[in-house]
Amino acid sequence: MSVIKFPEFPVLVVDDEKDALLSFEITLNSGGIDNVVLCQDSRKVLTLLSSCRYEMILLDLTMPHFTGEELLSIIVQDFPEIPVIIITGDIEVDTAVRCMKKDAFDYLVKPVEEDRLISVVRRVIERNQLQRENQTLKHQLVYGDLNHPEAFSSIITRNSTMISILKYIEVIAKSQEPVLITGETGVGKELVARAIHTLGERKGAFISINVAGLDDNMFSDTLFGHQKGAFTDAHQSRGGLIDQASEGTLFLDEIGDLSLTSQIKLLRLLQEHEYFSLGSDLPKYSNAHVITSTNKDLKKSMESGQFRKDLYYRMEVHHVHIPTLPQRKDDIPLLVECFLKEAANTYKKKKPTPPMELFILLENYSFPGNIRELRSMIYNAVSAHNSGILSMESFKKNIKEKKRGGVEQFDRTKLILGSEFQNNQPLPTLKQAELFLIKEAMKKAKGNQSVAAQLLGITRQTLNKKLKFIN
Repeated sequence: MSVIKFPEFPVLVVDDEKDALLSFEITLNSGGIDNVVLCQDSRKVLTLLSSCRYEMILLDLTMPHFTGEELLSIIVQDFPEIPVIIITGDIEVDTAVRCMKKDAFDYLVKPVEEDRLISVVRRVIERNQLQRENQTLKHQLVYGDLNHPEAFSSIITRNSTMISILKYIEVIAKSQEPVLITGETGVGKELVARAIHTLGERKGAFISINVAGLDDNMFSDTLFGHQKGAFTDAHQSRGGLIDQASEGTLFLDEIGDLSLTSQIKLLRLLQEHEYFSLGSDLPKYSNAHVITSTNKDLKKSMESGQFRKDLYYRMEVHHVHIPTLPQRKDDIPLLVECFLKEAANTYKKKKPTPPMELFILLENYSFPGNIRELRSMIYNAVSAHNSGILSMESFKKNIKEKKRGGVEQFDRTKLILGSEFQNNQPLPTLKQAELFLIKEAMKKAKGNQSVAAQLLGITRQTLNKKLKFIN
């Protein structure tokens, strides 16, 4: 496997002094920027630019043959898409300002501070990546199908909203910027994170950790490791999960439960790509791609002071929100078929045939546990299945228990019986309300009395009697 360098396209450094070139290269490498091309002869710059695509150019002003200012004028005209950062001495600041007016991206004064150099170069790289991603995203959303459907083999969907999300994931997967995945429990946030890791072609491992319930010391030790003697039982040094995720992906689940103290440490990791092992004063550099996820409303957590705003905005450079199962009901038949095969293989049984009324029942259930709950339902039903048509009884029992236990939630503001509940209108009578509910249940159940009775919480016999009375 070829070594993946960062950034995708090389950074071109032009300076007539060999020592300066080597110094720039070492500094950039220390900041994780290892795709660097050095040029000591200004006459070769235009040839280099014509033969290869470059991320940006670091251009010294004072050089023989072509000065930096002369080269800048040509580059801006012939290669306007390449940002140029001018490197200047103290006495050339006026010239640098003139170069800025000629559309140089920025300038640095020698001797260049290492942190300043890395920061400016990373800012350009991040800007370029976002521009490319936006262009690709616009193209795919309008014209394209999935380029790598195999990467989503564990995500079963034909829902148009989900397909759009998968297209977006293909666009952002190779970015080194953080990704925030949000959605209710059971929608498949980790599956999405793994797909991003796969599409990113990262040669390191995918490391997952649930941070809920971790206090600051446990979070720091688990994530960043510790040095020998850092605390009483630290008899030897140990690396953290961030080390295991080197050149790979670190997935932090339940990020909304992270303590404020730990949030500060995570913010440093995301901003500076640096962290400290417990007991160490020396920072370490990380090139792991960080993906976070939560089922909480982080905006509400920010308002209450439980979550840092600066961390939130750093985490959500790319944001993927996964819809609930009721929001993608057209996926239910596909998911049922998939889970039936899985469960049949697990229990070494012949795959049962689901009755058509099962799909009607499931499409009218709120699924508080989403896809994870559906999978559990299917496995439970198949475990008790013997032969022939799959029984509905375990599904009905499960849904009835959830309703009785208050797990299935309803939005009361949407429970409006026709026009009877409008402002200043009289309430319907119980008979009118009953008639409306029965008609609505039969409509949702597509005429299936068994499913309609389940929705209403009555027996099929009772519903049949009421229907005879209505008719």
